[in-house]
Amino acid sequence: MQPIGAMKRSLKRLDLVHQRLIAEITPLEPKIFSQRPSNEEWSVAEIVHHLCLVEERVIKDLEGAIAGPPQRIGFLRRFVPTAIVSSRLIRVKAPKAVNPLTAPAKEVAIENFNNARAALKQLCAVHGNDRFRQLIFKHPFLGEIDGVATISFIGYHERRHYKQIREVLKKLAGEKHSAADSRG
Repeated sequence: MQPIGAMKRSLKRLDLVHQRLIAEITPLEPKIFSQRPSNEEWSVAEIVHHLCLVEERVIKDLEGAIAGPPQRIGFLRRFVPTAIVSSRLIRVKAPKAVNPLTAPAKEVAIENFNNARAALKQLCAVHGNDRFRQLIFKHPFLGEIDGVATISFIGYHERRHYKQIREVLKKLAGEKHSAADSRG
């Protein structure tokens, strides 16, 4: 069953942001990958681990919904703007279940994240757009959304954290230059 329409667009967005994120983090030295810019901010490793945890949780919840009978969300719920998730203007605290307490080493983190993405795409390919429209996913902030909107959310969520990774790297680069300037 091939994905069509909104699902196809969401999968394309998933691929694009994932390629950008992986290209950004792959060349990083392990020290930079795991360094926090401050005690209150996540490292790149923690961000990637969080993305993986979220994706694995979503897959588990979607698989559970697929195992049940088809369900439909209300008509207006289909128009929840998942793109709002990509905004970095609103700070959101991650639910405990997806808090990156112990981020793995860089290679393992990237491999885990790529595996989670492959599993999500496989789930989409097997069940398709129509079945995903008949799933209900309970998002902690967006409320009930259907499976297609859930895939869209994943893409926008990754975009949000791609921006965060770029912010972290910029701060770490600034720290490096400040330390060099102070040594003089």
